[in-house]
Amino acid sequence: MSYIEGFVAAVPRANKDAYRKHAAAALPMFRKLGVTRMVENWGDDVPDGKVTDFKRSVKAEPGEEIIFSWLEYPDKATRDRANEQMMNDPSMKDMGKSMPFDGKRMIWGGFTPINDTGATGKAGYIDGCVIPVPAANQAAYREMADKHAAILKEYGATRTVDAWGDDVPDGKVTDYKGAVQAKNDERVVYSWVEWPDKQARDQGWEKFMADPRTKDMKMPFDGQRMIYGGFEPILDA
Repeated sequence: MSYIEGFVAAVPRANKDAYRKHAAAALPMFRKLGVTRMVENWGDDVPDGKVTDFKRSVKAEPGEEIIFSWLEYPDKATRDRANEQMMNDPSMKDMGKSMPFDGKRMIWGGFTPINDTGATGKAGYIDGCVIPVPAANQAAYREMADKHAAILKEYGATRTVDAWGDDVPDGKVTDYKGAVQAKNDERVVYSWVEWPDKQARDQGWEKFMADPRTKDMKMPFDGQRMIYGGFEPILDA
């Protein structure tokens, strides 16, 4: 089973090109460690929320934009070995010092996909979200995600992924649990939808929201604490 390492960070808008180059420079190393896909996404349509939102999740400052990114591994064992090697690699420390953003405010974690439908390939636009779900509602969440995925693909989505929190650490400054105000009995879900482009995404969601099949679907989580946004891929390899 595949495994996801998901990241959210705040990057100064002036550093967009520097961030892209920094990520591209790291790609060969990630490949050697077993990463099958690396995707970096730049905030494009990231709304403010009443309770939670992406900007608050990483304490974004004026002039910063949100990054929603992930690494795909063939399995958790490969990911764990990769992280161990990176922790013991002196070059990683040097790379960490040159990051064009505040790494202390980056949030990250490991996730196991419970819904992964569609074709893996280069997407033109990404919808990303992070969701607090009661641990007891995992089966109900998967059922809902499967139904949502089928409808979204009818309306143009190329892939949907919902990944269940497996290794989501507490952070000193920011973390996923704080981002969605997760309670003790809740797990964090890292999820995204891939679209051919932004126009297809906008039209797809309009049709989805008008579809009568979505009206009676109950969300097995507190939607007010879900954080979401639209992102432009700047690296997909």
